[in-house]
This record gives sequence, C-alpha cells and structure tokens, in this order.
Amino acid sequence: MNLEILYEDDDLIVVNKPAGIPVIPDRFNTDAPSINKLLELKTQQKIWVIHRLDRDTSGVLCFAKNETAHRYMSQLFQEHNVGKFYAGLVHGRVLTESGTIEKPIAEHPAVKGKMVVTRHGKESITDYKVVEQWPLHTLLQFQIHTGRTHQIRVHMQSIGHPIVADDLYGDGLPFLLSGIKKKYRMSGKDEEEKPLLSRLALHAYRLMFYKEDGKEIIVEAPLPKDMTACVNQLNKNMKRV
Repeated sequence: MNLEILYEDDDLIVVNKPAGIPVIPDRFNTDAPSINKLLELKTQQKIWVIHRLDRDTSGVLCFAKNETAHRYMSQLFQEHNVGKFYAGLVHGRVLTESGTIEKPIAEHPAVKGKMVVTRHGKESITDYKVVEQWPLHTLLQFQIHTGRTHQIRVHMQSIGHPIVADDLYGDGLPFLLSGIKKKYRMSGKDEEEKPLLSRLALHAYRLMFYKEDGKEIIVEAPLPKDMTACVNQLNKNMKRV
C-alpha cells in the first residue's frame, strides 16, 4: 500500500491514514498490515507511534522519527495542546447549528472494547458544528479537546445522532444510494447493490500543533472518496434543510 505522506521533516512524518487498517498490529494477528509497520517499510527506519485513530477512521495521523520528538509530541497530546478536527456523517437532523458535548466517558462495564457515558468516567469534551444538513443525515465538523477512546462516536450516540455505519454505537448499516434516491434502479450487471460507504463515516481532516522550536504545523487531509460520494448523492437526491 502506498501511504500518502502529508508532511515530513527530520522529527515527524504525517500520513493520510486509509480506513480499514489499524495503527498498530492486532495482538491476535501480528502479521496483518498496520500503519506503523507499513510506514517503517516505506521509510526504512524506526517509527514511534504518537496517537491513534480507530481502524475504520481515516485521516491525519502523526508519527515521530526519533525518541526526542516522540517524548515531546506525546506530552502535547497528553496535555491536550493539539488541535484535532474531524468530519463525520451522522444519522438525523442536528437541530442546533453548533454546540459542545461535555459528558464523561468510561469503559463499558460488561462489553469489552466498548465505551459508555457515565458520571464515573473521565472528562470528555467535543465541540460540533453543522456543515450541511438533509432530512435524514447531517455532515458535522468536530473538535475534540480530550482524547478518550471512541469519544466522538460515544458522544454522538448519546445525543441520538450516531455516526453512519458505526457497528458499535449505531446500526452498522452501510450507506446505500437506494436509501435516499427515489425510484432507484440497480444496474443489470450487479447482483446486489454496492454501498457508497461501508465503514465508519468519520475522518480526521486537520491536526494543528507547535513544534518544540515554536514552529506551527497545520496538516490537512481532504474528505475521502467514500464520504464525498455520500455527500454528493445527498445533495443530488435530497433537499438541504
């Protein structure tokens, strides 16, 4: 796989992570592809993981190329001194144009790998802003001020607007053109409809931070093809609201 490099210097390398590949190897399948291993093969050097994105989330992902940069960047993330911005397609109309969700998050008491909103959890803060809206879907921008596992996914479920195709906090169903287009007809060559999007509709589109020498770094990744296809078809077949 040819990973797209968005930014690189002597200390850092930032890539546009594709959906469907974990950041680090799966402990149950260490031979499966992972972003850090693919990047080490590409650069022929050791790479340090700074932060993570969910397997099915795409977008801006930053790695360190030496221990000093790794230590500094890890501290930035730990102290929430990094601007982390996402785009997400959610179910339903979000009636408030912008807002902040402040709900603590902790591990689910019974389901391994799942998170839940609970008063006993860690502080979690997510800002959201409506970009475009249709009768059944909304495209949102998010900025997270904390870095809890599945934070955006949990917060959006908690207000009744789960991320499209989220199989853990939503219905997990793919985005189909037949679901929004009247009189949809499938091509005669196809035995079943191909989804416009079949993974979590969440994308990390911008990362902002200051390096140790004071240089500001802003890295962006455009909306991926599958999410763009959904937005284009929504604009074509549904009225904006």
